[in-house]
Amino acid sequence: MQTPVTTLDAGSAGTVELADAIFNLEPRPDLIQRTVRWQLLKRMAGTHHAQDRSEVTVTGKKMYKQKGTGGARHGDKSVPQWRGGGKAFGPKPRSHAVGLPKKVRALALRHALSAKARAGEIIVLEKAASTDGKTKGLKAQLAALGLTNALFIDGSELDTGFVQAMRNIPNVDLLPIQGINVYDILRRQKLVLTKAAVAALEERFK
Repeated sequence: MQTPVTTLDAGSAGTVELADAIFNLEPRPDLIQRTVRWQLLKRMAGTHHAQDRSEVTVTGKKMYKQKGTGGARHGDKSVPQWRGGGKAFGPKPRSHAVGLPKKVRALALRHALSAKARAGEIIVLEKAASTDGKTKGLKAQLAALGLTNALFIDGSELDTGFVQAMRNIPNVDLLPIQGINVYDILRRQKLVLTKAAVAALEERFK
């Protein structure tokens, strides 16, 4: 699949061949959904904690005598039915992560890339570099390209000036090729791949 290559100055830089095995599959929403769920559950902190009846700070003294009150018998105030008592079956710290085979994750990434390609939301950039590292200049270049909500994927090494210039632009993210993932691809409107990123993807999936 031939795709035009553009520069940051909205100029033409020839074309590049995108592999059909990566960018021209029939997208499977079920695989993409499973991978997004796997990512979001994996990143949950799982630090939630509620105090049970053995952890709350209340007196351990018996509320009133066992017999002769006409009411139900009770012990201390730490039990769940009283205000200030412990939580019954409350959340405890745990991992929310679920398992997903590595081959499924790799296939879902190709399907996410194919979905973007079919929607015409992939732009191939010659290179992502900035000489002065100024945000103002980069914002003007992105506006000329019509990019207001985008994910940039570069090669394994990111340009320091480009990282510095992009850092303060809202709704625009930058990742090295090692960090490419299904969730970040889907959450941005446009996917901008550099030629180095395209070459790295083809090397990864060949």
